[in-house]
Amino acid sequence: MSHTKRLIALAAVALLAMAGCGGSSTPANDHVLRVAMGSPGEAQIRVWDNVAQQFMAAHPETRVEMNYLQENLYGTTGLQSLLSGSNPPDIYAEWTGNRLEARLAEGSVADLTPSFASGGVLAGLFDDATLSQYRIGGKAVMVPYSSDVSNVLWYNKQILADAGVQPPTTWDELLAACDTLNAKGIIPVASGNMDLQSTGNWMAHMVSRVVGEASYATVLGGTGKFDTPEWEQAFGYITELVDHACVNDSVNAIDENAGTQLFFQGKAAMYAAGSSLVAQAIDEAPDLAFDFVNLPSMPGSAGRQGSVLGAATGYIVNAKSAKLTGATGFMALLNSDADVQALIGAGVTPLATSASAGVDVDNRTSRLKTLLDEAPAIVLPPDTSYDPKVADAFYTAIATELGRQSSPSEALAELDRTLGRQ
Repeated sequence: MSHTKRLIALAAVALLAMAGCGGSSTPANDHVLRVAMGSPGEAQIRVWDNVAQQFMAAHPETRVEMNYLQENLYGTTGLQSLLSGSNPPDIYAEWTGNRLEARLAEGSVADLTPSFASGGVLAGLFDDATLSQYRIGGKAVMVPYSSDVSNVLWYNKQILADAGVQPPTTWDELLAACDTLNAKGIIPVASGNMDLQSTGNWMAHMVSRVVGEASYATVLGGTGKFDTPEWEQAFGYITELVDHACVNDSVNAIDENAGTQLFFQGKAAMYAAGSSLVAQAIDEAPDLAFDFVNLPSMPGSAGRQGSVLGAATGYIVNAKSAKLTGATGFMALLNSDADVQALIGAGVTPLATSASAGVDVDNRTSRLKTLLDEAPAIVLPPDTSYDPKVADAFYTAIATELGRQSSPSEALAELDRTLGRQ
């Protein structure tokens, strides 16, 4: 029986939450190294499980427990439940930005600077330019993992070719493609927005293109109102998408996985999602011929139309853990040459310096990295980079608009009321 433990179901998170009262003191070393993350897909899970087995073979006194939570659940209540539980993770995935700042404030982030210094277990695995993104106040606070594109428009090559549709690069081309595909009985763009985040990130990027990156960051950051002419214009484009039936009618009633399956099963021509789709397709749709374009440009808008929605991810060692040595050793093993190459084979673009040699990166993954590296502006996803309450209210307003439940002005006014910005 495997020594690794997968916690994917909601019930498992509920049990952890119920068990988690008063876990604020530093626990004793129980020789169980706990690693938590949003489920990265079976291809990556195989790599992580293998690293866990390697670590346990080298450290027979230690058991590694891998907790893979449903991704969107992890980013909302799941991780917080784990961190406040009686057996919090020793290592956990997180995004840079607002969320990292919150973890620092609550004391759940260890200072890893000595581990990256000369002679440290993590020394030499990452270059200084990469590490600079994971430092706060001069201290290294995360082990880098990847820089991910959070949203592009994926398309089924065969469906678009058969329909005589080119991958859309402008707003007008997207609407025309929706009309053509609908006439042929094909869902133009699949999406599952029950969790609010999936379609929300696509719409958030579109909004940033319209109002401009500065207004997007300022208003989501807590200053100013949403109910303004430029934001109303941006939300009006969401209404236009609905008017052209660009997304499936069930968009707010199904979850992200159901939306993904509409695309994987050839029931939809396009799908708005991030770079993780490549790794997921390795297992679930290995024969699907698909590619991507960046978000189509918006007409007459303030934002930079080549912007990319993206975020940097990494792993934090819990400052409350009694297993700092084991945790940093595990992360060093994950970033060893052989395991970095295994991650590449699983659809990841690791940030370790050794990633540049060995296994060829999937062409789509490689081009996504280039897209991110060369972007004139990087827009941050609401849920990973801003106050979670603001992100949730913003996503809810988008879902309301997708469901034709209000006008753009009404949705934005309600958003301001919810956040106390009347």
